Amino acid sequence: MKIAVLCGGLSTERKISLSSGTRVCEALRNRGHQAVLVDLFLGVEAMEEATAARAASDPAALFEDLPELEPVVFDGKAPDLRALRASRRWKSPSLFGPGVLEICQAADIVFVALHGMNGEDGRVQATFDMLGIPYTGSGYLGAALAMDKTLTKRYLKPFGVHMPAGRVYRVMEEDPEAREQALQEIAAASQLPCVVKTPTGGSSVGVYIVRDRDDLLPALRDCLRYGADILVEDYIEGREFTCAVLLDRALPSVEIVPLTRFYDYENKYRAGATEEICPGRCTPEVEEEMGCMALLAHRSLGLRTYSRSDFIVDDQGGVWYLETNTLPGMTPTSLVPQEAAAVGISYGELCEMIVEDGLKNCRQNG
Repeated sequence: MKIAVLCGGLSTERKISLSSGTRVCEALRNRGHQAVLVDLFLGVEAMEEATAARAASDPAALFEDLPELEPVVFDGKAPDLRALRASRRWKSPSLFGPGVLEICQAADIVFVALHGMNGEDGRVQATFDMLGIPYTGSGYLGAALAMDKTLTKRYLKPFGVHMPAGRVYRVMEEDPEAREQALQEIAAASQLPCVVKTPTGGSSVGVYIVRDRDDLLPALRDCLRYGADILVEDYIEGREFTCAVLLDRALPSVEIVPLTRFYDYENKYRAGATEEICPGRCTPEVEEEMGCMALLAHRSLGLRTYSRSDFIVDDQGGVWYLETNTLPGMTPTSLVPQEAAAVGISYGELCEMIVEDGLKNCRQNG
C-alpha cells in the first residue's frame, strides 16, 4: 500500500511530530508498505534535490523508489518557528509546503502523524475531506473540539465528566497598558494554586502551575505568546495518569512520574526525566473509572480509531479529567504504544491497525 506519513508542520510540537512520523514510516516499511515521509510545512524542500525533482514531476514515483529515512535526534528544545518560516524558500502563506498535497493525492492513504496546531486542530483533515484524500485518525470536527480545551470542557460537562473548575479569558487589548491592566484583573480574580494554560497548546507548552502570587502575572503574560485566550483552572494535587482508547477499547493506563517539576515539555521528551509505569499504580476501581471516562470523551467528541486522555488522581482516589489528544505521540516509547504493548499489540501492528481503520472510516464517510 502507498502511504504518505505526514509530519513536521508549523507547531510547537514540530520536532515530536518528525520523530513520530519517522518511526511510523519505518514501521510501515518493515510491514511491506511503500511509505514516504512528508513534512507538512517544508514539503519537497525537506527532501534531497534529486528526490524533490522526482516528486515535483511525478509524485507517485516517490512510492516506487523510497527515499532513505534520516535518523531524528531530539534535543529537548521547542522549535524556533519564526526561523523555520523564514528558511522556507517557497514564500507562500500556505501551511502546506510545495508538493505536499500532490504527494498525498498520489497515496492510498495519509498517516497523519502531526501534533498540535496546524495538524491536530482539524484544518488539515477538513482539507483532505474536501479533496477526497483518505487519512488516519479523527475527522475535522472531533479534532477541532478536542484541540481547544475550553470547547472540550464545555462540550463534556453535560455528560458528567469530572474536571477541574476553570475560567476562560480573552485578552484582545493592543495597547500595552490596557493589556497589562486586563492581566492584573485576571490575576486578582484567580485563586492559588492554579494552572494557567493556553487552550490550544500541546506537549505542555504554554502551561504553568502557579503556587506563588508573584509568579501569576509572569505566567499570564507568557501565555499570551500563544494566543489571546487564557484558561485558568483550579490546581488538583495528585498523580498524573493517561489512558488511551484504541478501536473503541480503553487500554491500560500509564502513570507518569516526573523526577522534577511536572510533566512539562522538557520532562516529556528528555530521556530519563520521567518514569512511566504501565499499567499505572492504582486500584481496579480507579483504573476502570479512567477507562470509562476516556471512552466517554472519545465517543462524545466523535473521535475515531485512537485517542489519549490525561487525568489527575487525587489522594482520595478521585479521578479528574484534563484533556484528550486526538493525535498522541507515536514514537515506540510514546505512551499509546506502551499501552498497546501492555495488551500484546506490537508497535508495527499498532501502526497497521491505525491505517486499516482509517481506510474503513474513509470508505464509510466517503
